[in-house]
Amino acid sequence: MRSREYDLDFRDRAGRIRAWGIGLLSLAALLWTWCVLLLLTPYEVDEEPGDRYPQQCESRLLTERGTANEGLQRGDWCQNERDWPEAVAVLGLSVPVSVAGVALFTSGSVSSRMSAHAEAMRELDKLADARKT
Repeated sequence: MRSREYDLDFRDRAGRIRAWGIGLLSLAALLWTWCVLLLLTPYEVDEEPGDRYPQQCESRLLTERGTANEGLQRGDWCQNERDWPEAVAVLGLSVPVSVAGVALFTSGSVSSRMSAHAEAMRELDKLADARKT
């Protein structure tokens, strides 16, 4: 394979690696959004199947009365509906996805920039050699 063909193939692979990184970062952003929605949005709980008047619950994170944090001791159904482990699991799953996404995006970007720099240096060397002769 000639040098130019190899360089174009290298840049193509770097672009694909960078695209995978963007995809993983997008997935991590969706997981972060899901975690935020679980923690910050109010929700409703059916006390029995087909309940016509579901109980209104405050968000898990921004609660003043404790409806989301106190259990069924007071007849409160909110605590069992959105529990902390689900939100923490979603957040925990997003960490390796985002780390892999950042690593792939960075690797692809740096490889592409290095290839462009090497090509620019070859062109400058050609111009310098042409001036000498």
